Formats: sequence, structure tokens, C-alpha cells
Amino acid sequence: MLTAADWAAIVLTLKLATLVTLLLLLLGTPLAWWLARTRSVWRGPVSALVAMPLVLPPTVLGFYLLLALGPNGPLGQLTQALGVGLLPFSFSGLVLASLLYSLPFVVQPIQNAMEAMGERPLEVAATLGAGPLDRFFTVVLPQAKPGLLTAAVLGFAHTVGEFGVVLMIGGNIPAETRVISVQIYDHVEALNYTQAHALSLLMLVFSFVVLLLMYSLNRNSRLNFSLSRP
Repeated sequence: MLTAADWAAIVLTLKLATLVTLLLLLLGTPLAWWLARTRSVWRGPVSALVAMPLVLPPTVLGFYLLLALGPNGPLGQLTQALGVGLLPFSFSGLVLASLLYSLPFVVQPIQNAMEAMGERPLEVAATLGAGPLDRFFTVVLPQAKPGLLTAAVLGFAHTVGEFGVVLMIGGNIPAETRVISVQIYDHVEALNYTQAHALSLLMLVFSFVVLLLMYSLNRNSRLNFSLSRP
């Protein structure tokens, strides 16, 4: 039922979502730790910038990214000077746009888990002689595991479901920037409802499985917390 173009869009989408999720976990975890711990006056502005994709229309983000990464934009001039070339309408451009658009879906669950941990585990580790780096890897990350898992699921799922921002920054290039959501849009435009239905049903099942997994993770984390309490 699925065409070769449909499978190409699926493979590209999974490749994009996997890469973006890994990068977001690497970049978002220290950012979430800083937001959870800092008392800096910059905490509010940085938190607002991180959360902005939650309320900003994706086409607005895509439009300004297109301007910034274009040949006359500051980032576009920088990438050209570095020999990278222009990022719009390329897979690299999709990765950058997806990192920005999915950032709050990764940072916020991790930040919430780190804030819920409290000060006691860190104080105990410090009295045992653990340094800041040791405390982060041996105390913070294990304690924040439910938040990390939720962040990974949400970041992956949100990247898979993107449409507006990827269409603006990536266009519709087969096997390079045409992801599942754009492929469905193409089918609907061509009045090819059978193919649109097949891909849409696949996305519907995927969304249900993602939500079921997320609720199961949250339920298990609450249960483990209850069992660990004296």
C-alpha cells in the first residue's frame, strides 16, 4: 500500500527524529540542570526562550530561521564563511530547525525531574566526598532517569510530527527534506486520499503508542517513588 516515496519519507523522518533526539539529550540535559539550579537573573529570559516554541506558530519560527540562515542572514553568512554552505532546503537545516522547535519538549521534563530531586541526595553525596562532576553523573542523572526517558519519547515524537517548520526551512525535496508530514500533505493536495489515509493511520497508531509509553513511564516512576519512601 505504501509507495517507494512513502517509505523514503518514513526512513528520512526516523533518521531525523533519532539524530535530533540524541543531540537534544546531549545539549538539553546540562541546560536543564543549569535552569534547575541557577539563581541567575538570566534564568527567566532563558526559560522563556526555551519555552517559546510551545506558543510560537511553527511557520513564524521557520520564517525567521529562513531569513537568518539565508545568504544575507547572519547565520547564513557565517556558514558560508566556514565553508559549510547554506543550510535551508537541506537535511542539516532540518536538524537545526527541529532542535530549536523540539527543545522545550526535552528540556522541561528533565528540568522538572531534577527540581523534584531536592537537595538531600546532593548533600549526602557531598559529605561522602563526591565532587560536582561525580554528583552529576552518579546522583543527578540516575535520579532524573524518568525525566530523561520522558524527554526522549517526547522529543522523538514531536520531531516525527513536525510540519510547518520543516516545510519552511526544508521545502519538499524527495529523499532529502520530504518527511512524513509533508508527504501526507502532498498526497492530500494530489487528491490521493488512499495514500494519505495509509500514512495518516500510521501516524495515528504511532501517536497512540507514544502516549501510552509516556503514561506508562510516568506511572512506573510514581510507583517506584512511592515504594522507595520510608
